[in-house]
Amino acid sequence: MLLKVKNVNKEWDGVKLFENVAFEVKQGERLALFGRNGAGKTTLLHGLTGRLPFDGGDVQRLLPLNEWGWLDQQAQTDSSLSLLEFVQAGSAEQFGIKREMANVMQQMQAEPASEELINRYSELFERYLQLDGYGWETKAERCLRQLSFDSALWEAPFASLSGGQKTKAQLAALMVREPKLVLLDEPTNHLDAAAIDWLEHWVNAYPGTVIYVSHDRTFIDRTATAVLELEAAGCRRYPGGYTAYKAQKEIELRTQETLYKKQEQEREKLLESIRMYAEWFQQAHKAAGQNDFLRSKSKKNVSRLHAKESALERLDQGKVQKPREEAQLRMQLEAEGFAASTLLRMDEVGFAYEGRGKLFERLSLTIDRGDRLAVLGPNGAGKSTLLKLATGSLTPIAGSVTLHPRTRIGYFEQELGKLDNDATILDSLLTLPDMTQSHARTILGCFLFSREDVFKRIGGLSMGEKCRVAFLKLFFGKSNLLVLDEPTNYLDIRTRERVEEAIKHYPGAVLLVTHDRYLIRETANRLIVLEGKSEPAQFPGTYDEYLSKDRSRTLSAEEQLSQNEREKLELRLAQLMSSEQPDDPTEQQLLMREIRELRARIQKNEPG
Repeated sequence: MLLKVKNVNKEWDGVKLFENVAFEVKQGERLALFGRNGAGKTTLLHGLTGRLPFDGGDVQRLLPLNEWGWLDQQAQTDSSLSLLEFVQAGSAEQFGIKREMANVMQQMQAEPASEELINRYSELFERYLQLDGYGWETKAERCLRQLSFDSALWEAPFASLSGGQKTKAQLAALMVREPKLVLLDEPTNHLDAAAIDWLEHWVNAYPGTVIYVSHDRTFIDRTATAVLELEAAGCRRYPGGYTAYKAQKEIELRTQETLYKKQEQEREKLLESIRMYAEWFQQAHKAAGQNDFLRSKSKKNVSRLHAKESALERLDQGKVQKPREEAQLRMQLEAEGFAASTLLRMDEVGFAYEGRGKLFERLSLTIDRGDRLAVLGPNGAGKSTLLKLATGSLTPIAGSVTLHPRTRIGYFEQELGKLDNDATILDSLLTLPDMTQSHARTILGCFLFSREDVFKRIGGLSMGEKCRVAFLKLFFGKSNLLVLDEPTNYLDIRTRERVEEAIKHYPGAVLLVTHDRYLIRETANRLIVLEGKSEPAQFPGTYDEYLSKDRSRTLSAEEQLSQNEREKLELRLAQLMSSEQPDDPTEQQLLMREIRELRARIQKNEPG
């Protein structure tokens, strides 16, 4: 046992964040701390490390804090440190001795070395050797290389690094020190697919214990030995990853529904019995008059009445709460429809930023109605650039980007700069065409904005709340092509599932960049893969198919279009073959003729 948490609670500004939180952590566990945005997950982690006091309860740390390590969402550090120094600073004793040795050496070089300085340097050097200081330096450099940090970047200021690089630097510092208990707060934020894959392997192979907060469901599935769900009233542990957690929650909901129905049936029976005995007593007591025998007999009904009332009281004391049905996202969306199938076409597009090599060369791409196209690739491969080319925010240096005249693009940018900070959440939706207050409030409720929340000003919202507002404005803005750049960043899992549901129902087309593999798996039907090569590769299928198939040969744009059309023909043929035969002979002949034509076109591979 490494950690025991007993009934801790915390308030912010007089509002209870959580209470009665109790759990234990054993050696070797990978515990995923799970909950909605604002549930207090980061606060709980800070309380476990002692950086933030709890208002009540007890934390028993059976492992000294100097054997703990943690990764924060925002790394706090001396801005003067270089990348290499930041990684080394994670091992406080070795780094402190290394710095002091350098200071003493500088003093010895600046003035005649006194015996005191020489003795001090000898003491430091001896201790540094005992700690295997030079082996530690080599280990730090090796960890940086494992995380794909080029040596030219090692002396760069840590403060100048990107979000993903800062996350990887914090991981490198943990790798060098290897604490026995590691706390990770949103470790997958800002990481590309390759870095997340590496992190999954690292967490699984780590010799110590890991507690982490993450909204990446695939990451939780692949690493967690248990999920700890944090709610306002406490927490509960579920074995396994996210999929196992979700299945168990579904069982709990169904069980609660069954118990609630059974309880309500029993309650109705008791109420009916109480009404019946009360009525019998009144009638018997009235009929008995002054006859003692009859009065005594009527009191039996009173005893039975009291027994039923006591049973009802016991039932209410152990009352099963009615399962809370989550708001369902029922949408009647009307993207601006038109007869043409192609919304956007890129032909032989090339692009390069000034002073840098080409990002794209000969990129050809077609987006049709119904497409859910996800863009895959490492950070820096040009995913966001591809989206900006599609929206016209950037102009290609070669080739062309053509939009159908009636294509209307809704563009979600990570920066969220187009939101009106002075408007309320409700007002921001009421600016949309044909949006009524009733419809707006229903939509906001489905996206987890409560009745009071809708009057909040956008400038005071969290990043997760702003993402929800921006997504809804685009989604209901009657665009027919959604271009989404990391739409689920900062969102908790419940809201991510709402976004998935919305994209599935969307009648237009979607061009999507995201590191959320679960979102790609649930929504994408085509992929484009950027691997730093001049010609991006296209894959004609889902994410799971992409992971399972041999991808040594990818399709050209023409081949991709041909295969898409062939699949549409095959789907139409399957629908006709499974449909009921019409009674009218003429209609039967027309149906058979269409089936023969479809078969012929599929055999000839004619997409026309």
